Amino acid sequence: MPESPDPVGHKPKRGELRIYLGAAPGVGKTYAMLGEAHRRLERGTDLVAGVVETHGRKKTAELLDDIEVIPPHYISYRGSRFPELDVPAILARKPQVVLVDELAHTNTPGSKNAKRWQDVEELLDAGITVVSTVNVQHLESLNDVVTQITGIEQQEKVPDEVVRAADQIELVDITPEALRRRLSHGNVYAPERIDAALSNYFRRGNLTALRELALLWLADQVDAALAKYREENDITATWEARERVVVAVTGGPESETLVRRAFRIASKSSAELMVVHVVRGDGLSGVSASHMGKVREVVASLGATLHTVVGDDVPAALLDFAREMNATQLVLGTSRRSRWARIFDEGIGATVVQDSEKIDVHMVTHPEAAQGFRWSSLAPRRNSHLVSWLAAVIVPTAICALGVFVLDDFLAVSGESAVFFVGVLVVALLGGVAPAAVSAVLSGLLLNYFLVEPRHTFTIAEPDSAITIVVLLMVAVAVAALVDSSVNRSREARRASQEAELLALFSGSVLRGADLDTLLEKIRETYSQRAVSLMRRDGDGERIVGCVGMDPCVDVETADTAIEVGDDEFWLLLAGKTLPARDRRVLTAVAKQAAGLVRQRELAAEAGQAEAIAQADNLRRSLLSAVSHDLRTPLAAAKAAVSSLRGTDVAFSEEDTAELLATIEESIDQLTALVGNLLDSSRLAAGVVRPELHQVYLEETVQRALLGISRGTTGYGRAELERVKVDVGDEVVMADGGLLERVLANLIDNALRYAPDGPVRVSAGRVGDRVLIAVADEGPGIARGREEQIFDAFQRLGDQDNSTGVGLGLSVARGFVQAMGGSISVGDTPGGGLTVEIDLAAPQEGRP
Repeated sequence: MPESPDPVGHKPKRGELRIYLGAAPGVGKTYAMLGEAHRRLERGTDLVAGVVETHGRKKTAELLDDIEVIPPHYISYRGSRFPELDVPAILARKPQVVLVDELAHTNTPGSKNAKRWQDVEELLDAGITVVSTVNVQHLESLNDVVTQITGIEQQEKVPDEVVRAADQIELVDITPEALRRRLSHGNVYAPERIDAALSNYFRRGNLTALRELALLWLADQVDAALAKYREENDITATWEARERVVVAVTGGPESETLVRRAFRIASKSSAELMVVHVVRGDGLSGVSASHMGKVREVVASLGATLHTVVGDDVPAALLDFAREMNATQLVLGTSRRSRWARIFDEGIGATVVQDSEKIDVHMVTHPEAAQGFRWSSLAPRRNSHLVSWLAAVIVPTAICALGVFVLDDFLAVSGESAVFFVGVLVVALLGGVAPAAVSAVLSGLLLNYFLVEPRHTFTIAEPDSAITIVVLLMVAVAVAALVDSSVNRSREARRASQEAELLALFSGSVLRGADLDTLLEKIRETYSQRAVSLMRRDGDGERIVGCVGMDPCVDVETADTAIEVGDDEFWLLLAGKTLPARDRRVLTAVAKQAAGLVRQRELAAEAGQAEAIAQADNLRRSLLSAVSHDLRTPLAAAKAAVSSLRGTDVAFSEEDTAELLATIEESIDQLTALVGNLLDSSRLAAGVVRPELHQVYLEETVQRALLGISRGTTGYGRAELERVKVDVGDEVVMADGGLLERVLANLIDNALRYAPDGPVRVSAGRVGDRVLIAVADEGPGIARGREEQIFDAFQRLGDQDNSTGVGLGLSVARGFVQAMGGSISVGDTPGGGLTVEIDLAAPQEGRP
């Protein structure tokens, strides 16, 4: 039953989108969609079919019989009528679920929306659930990869974010062998197209690569959906849905050993490996660029990823990163600290193991472990103020008790003062000069009251004892001040080292070719931010020129951390924990790098425009040089023939007169063709060619091209044209008829000229939603490595015969084909010769 209309003023809840993702054409995604439709109908769901492409497959068509179909809306375009999804009719019918096949489909010009996925958005906004299909080769992000694998560029594409936004995505996939069997049995394409399909798009290697692309893309979406769910529900505990191994490195000599060991651990469970380096301000992680360079090389060679995070508390930073990445295992190196050092501080490894919860921790031994006592373990811990002040009280009290009950029988006042002096130094090492001063005063009072005669009073009977106490305590405070000054200088040096390491990290990313979004993502990850964006203020107002993460800031007021760049033109906006001043200094420098990338991108665009102007100038000079002879030759021939006919001193016979007139006509035809190619070349260079695509029958177009070259500059006779063997069947392409005729005429003319003795074959076949047109000859062909050069302007590949033209024919042909959304390439003809192949889109199934 249809859903009841929403109350007035209430916006309907957005419908759900379910997508069947096909690894390749013919895997059965439409069949799966129709199967779900029948299951929903059995449950009483109000379901209709908006668009279902059966592609002439009997079993698929049978599933459509019992489903209500909304008739298509026909759009007239260039004398033909094309069926499209009737969105208003579906909205008026208002079903619960609608089937919309081929999500990446391009609508006929004149439709309300350019793409079918935009029609689907309207249906979803109206509260209607949509079940749709799409093949992996139509995803925008994979278009270049699919073209590289199959050699066929997909013209119909759908943005990845549209598919990612689907509530459910189900992969429809079969093995390459099963799909090829299905194809050979006639279950996918008509019999006459099977051989061409198996030998081109549906090669086993192509299908295997497409299958892997689909699986990897869908796996990434599953990870993203899981991460989004965990974030929305504030889940920080590790979910062991997929093994992920994080290995922590310091950049020291043991780092390469740890990474290789972690790689072996990850390989056993086919886990993802992430290497993390914590940059901290206490100097214990400072490493040289050369050491980190070696680590980076090892990480790249093993196929892992290297991440850098900032944190003074290394165990917390490691565990936070591991939980954010949903890691299941954490690999650490055993401590380089000695047993004595671990008495004062148990170390990073022990803390991580204690707080790791569900994350398994592996402690890996290495040659650098336990190298000996490190005095840095006794350095003042300025983050433990309570401990320092407690020590300022407890240490003198303990020494006083030791002196009263033990040392008083063996030491004089000078010896006992020395013990108190050592205690003050210990407090200075732990907490700095202020706790040391308090400890010195308290030590003096305790020493005077309990150990100096007369006891239990602050009176000092012997001046020597008083001087000894005062001098020793003054020396203790002075030493504590020196220690504190040294610690402060060391801290500043370590902080500078940290900033240098971070600046090297970010500048290294830029030098390695990172774009703006990559640099912003590096900032977001390093400082554990939710989002990072770069805002620009100029004459056009405020606008975001780059952003990464979830819910990025769009103005300075909403940012948790805002970094100004230059004269208030750029602002780096961070959403997340507020960063301290020392991090802001680094981020100021990094923000300048980000602003530099924006300006560099603008300069590159300006340089591209300047390069286009320079190329146009070079084209003009080349054109003048190339046509200097080609224009004069036919003009001179025509001039000589006209002068001869106009002369009165010679009487020409009818045969001579006819020959002179033929010379004039041939010369004018040569000039016409030359000027036509030059005009076409200039139109292509200016980008003003605007083809009008419609259905074109190849048989008619080839015959018109042959007729054209028989009347053109070459004037091929019947014998030459009989060498052209045409076998294009009843194939139809989406093209501009006039441009395609010019392209075929150029290619056939080129084949006849360079292969004067052998046949020229023109054939065509459909593969998926593309049509391949081949013009093959048995001439000398071209040398390897010069396949692309043949399409350059003013190229004859060494031919010095200027009567053949200025070498623009194939250049113009490529420009026309690309303007029609296709591609053109050359290859060898089996047995010798050259084959030129054109790839154009085929009409959509069901169109008249």
